[in-house]
This record gives sequence, C-alpha cells and structure tokens, in this order.
Amino acid sequence: MKEIIKRALNLRRKQKRRKPSFQRQEGYRLKKLKSKKGKEGVWRKPRGRHSKLRQREKARGRLPKKGYGSPKAARSLTRSGLKPITISTPKQVEARITHPKKEAIIISASVGKAKRAKIIEEAKKLGVKVLNA
Repeated sequence: MKEIIKRALNLRRKQKRRKPSFQRQEGYRLKKLKSKKGKEGVWRKPRGRHSKLRQREKARGRLPKKGYGSPKAARSLTRSGLKPITISTPKQVEARITHPKKEAIIISASVGKAKRAKIIEEAKKLGVKVLNA
C-alpha cells in the first residue's frame, strides 16, 4: 500500500509541473483578473455567447478538465503523504487522530498562542506531526 501512495505522490509532482495556470477570460488584459504571484487566480468559467475561450479556440488559454487531476491515491494528501486534519482545540487532537503515523495536524488560523501551545504539546504526546507549528 505504501508503495502505491509513494508512486502516486511522485506522479502527482510530475503532473503538477506540466499543468498550466488557468487564467480567467481576458486575464491578460485586466490587472484585477491576473493570477497573484505564486498563486493561481480564481478560475471563472467563460460564459459569453461569442467567447473564444469557451469555444476552445487555439491560443486563447486552457480550460480545466478531468485530465489535469492528480491520482486518486494521492488526492487530499500532503507532499509527505500524510492526511491533514484541521484542529482548533486540544481535545480534538485525541478525538480526531486515529492513525498517528498516517495523519498530520494543521492548527486552525484562528487559534491563539496559548491554545496553540497546548495543541502542540498534546500532539507530541501522541506522536503526531504538526504541519504549521
């Protein structure tokens, strides 16, 4: 099983390199529609009646489709192959973690400094990796 996940993660990494960044219609023209540096812009489906992008005309940009998806075994996993679980209280660490070696914790952004420290302490006891400690 581990070998399958390892192969799927490796394949996903290769596919992501080849995947184009999907620009919005006329994203080349308007600054507010451009993708942010390091991030992809918010995709909106082209809906115009005469839209060349919707009609899939050449050199108008690419549309998202099924073929760009990652392998099923690698979906919703981190780069290291762990399943991320969002946690906001120390009690949730014990309740939601079932396989400490296969899962990792992401502490919610709204958690303060004191509660964050308790969550990290609780995770160390169980031997769970915290991704944003």
